[in-house]
Amino acid sequence: MKTLFKIIIIFLFISALSTVLMKFFNVHYDDVNFWEVRGFFFLICIALFPRLTLLFSSVVFGGLFWWLGFFFAPRLLVAILATISYWNTNKVLVVISWLFAVGGETSEKYYIHRHTFRQKEPKPRVSSHRDVVDAEFYEIKDPPK
Repeated sequence: MKTLFKIIIIFLFISALSTVLMKFFNVHYDDVNFWEVRGFFFLICIALFPRLTLLFSSVVFGGLFWWLGFFFAPRLLVAILATISYWNTNKVLVVISWLFAVGGETSEKYYIHRHTFRQKEPKPRVSSHRDVVDAEFYEIKDPPK
């Protein structure tokens, strides 16, 4: 139930933001249908490998903000480009792209932060004998003459 509530909230937020941008800031959204231009294979690739797909496909690119999004938050860049291109014709796909963007970027950053910045302390060796010293011995194959 929480997930459905989050999806509805994101959909309403994107709808309200798009309406405000179109009415007050004269932002133009394209009327292109996603399925006429792209296919299901592109959809899977852009969801799983956003940087590679953005780099090697015919997606519009360029500009400072595009490159910043490409390097630091590629899923958010995909969601923004999807909103600009397909909001009028494929609202469901745009909302799904925003869910992937918000969920993917958050989980990726959480995973990276948790596993790279936390130092693991070595476990101390516990020996049952107090006088025993752990050591490794190796054999010298050619003794010096």
